[in-house]
Amino acid sequence: MIRRLIPFQIAALILALSPAAAARAEITVVTTTETLAALAREIGGDRIEAESIARGYQDPHFVEPKPSFILKLYRADLLILVGRDLEIGWLPALITQSRNRQIRPGAEGYLDASFTATILEIFQGQITRAMGDVHPLGNPHYLLGPGNGRRVAKAIQQKLTQQSPDDAAYFSERYADFDRRLATAEARWDASMVSYAGTRIVTYHRSWANFVDRFKLDVVGYVEPRPGIPPSPAHIVTLIQEMRSQEIKLILVEPYFDLKTPEAIARQADAQVLVLAPAVGATEEIGGYIELFDHNLMLLASALDKLGAQ
Repeated sequence: MIRRLIPFQIAALILALSPAAAARAEITVVTTTETLAALAREIGGDRIEAESIARGYQDPHFVEPKPSFILKLYRADLLILVGRDLEIGWLPALITQSRNRQIRPGAEGYLDASFTATILEIFQGQITRAMGDVHPLGNPHYLLGPGNGRRVAKAIQQKLTQQSPDDAAYFSERYADFDRRLATAEARWDASMVSYAGTRIVTYHRSWANFVDRFKLDVVGYVEPRPGIPPSPAHIVTLIQEMRSQEIKLILVEPYFDLKTPEAIARQADAQVLVLAPAVGATEEIGGYIELFDHNLMLLASALDKLGAQ
């Protein structure tokens, strides 16, 4: 696949030399996820052009390489990635094929957002294939904790300032505005979730560690017995029994997973499946970082109210 993409380097060069390219935004930012692109726009405003490789409704672990991705990376002044090996299966080859030295690891135009984040579930010990798709460097879904969104936004501000020092005051003002709006939103979210602290839930995948830690929910089981491993009949039976015994009424699922198994579990456990957005862009209504949490917490609180979970 990657070898077949090499001829597109010629197309990339033509594109880069075209009049349209000359008129592009001062800083071209490419991110691996739409959540990172949304954070980049919060800080960069009209001084940047930001676009994402993965869509918000996609599983970011598995992205099929396309020629258009190489063209994006060829033109990029700054690449921002989630890191923690989330994109390990598809991003390194795309960077190499782009032949853009500025966005290679360690270069000025490369930003691993995870370096500034609070990372949970950093694995200790030896890893084997039987453990599933374990992330030894920690859970890469850290942007589902709003504090990490603030930290990453600050890192983006610093990186954009390095690339365009003349815009330092502009980027600083936009970060301060985002920080204020996020703090106001956090107060609203905390008030909406305070009565649900300690609620026990099940999730499909280990995507929600930072989210549940921030909003004080208790994950007692997973539909996947191990990350990326489909549940066996024995695991499903055990999970249903556990949900019944602990009166667990809610299963959180990402939109890219098949709902058949979690819905079957929910029926047997007298519970409900709730699909939450793992990223900006998961639905058309979620266009920004704060909107991501507004959407998810509204759905979550509504579901818990209906289920009578306290």
